[in-house]
Amino acid sequence: MKATLDAIDWKILKELQDDGRITNVELARRVGISAPPCLRRMRALEEAGIITGYRALVDEKALGFDVTVFAMVGLSSQAEADLSGFAARVREWAIVRECYMLSGEADFILKCVAPSLRAFQGFIEELTAAPNVASVKTSLTIRRVKDAPLVAIV
Repeated sequence: MKATLDAIDWKILKELQDDGRITNVELARRVGISAPPCLRRMRALEEAGIITGYRALVDEKALGFDVTVFAMVGLSSQAEADLSGFAARVREWAIVRECYMLSGEADFILKCVAPSLRAFQGFIEELTAAPNVASVKTSLTIRRVKDAPLVAIV
C-alpha cells in the first residue's frame, strides 16, 4: 500500500532530503506551516516508515576508500533458504555497501567499496569460496557519473 501524502508532507520530505540537519523551525518556515504541526508531521512520517533514518553522506575517497567495484553473483541454488542464507552472509561483509537481489543472469549485485585492490581481492577470495556461490563477475568502476541517493521529489 502506498502512503497517502498531502502537498505539505511532500515538501517536508523534499526539504529533509536536501538538508537532514535543518531545524524544525526552519523546516516549518520553508513548508509554510508553524513548528508544532511540522514536528507532528515529521514524526508521523517516521512512524509510518516513510522516513527511515538520518545520516551523513561521506566521501569514501576522502577517507582512503579508493576502489569501488560491482560484483554480479550467481548462486548454484535459488531455493529460498539458499537465497536467504546468502543475503545473511552479505550483511556480515563490511566491504559490501549495497546489495540487491536480481532477476536475470545474476542472482545478486553487490556494490563493494574497498581501500585498495588488494583488499578487494581478499574479499573476492572469500566471496567465491562462500557456500552456494557458483559464479562471480566483477566490474571495476572508472568514475562516478551520478550519485543521487534521494527520491526524486518535485
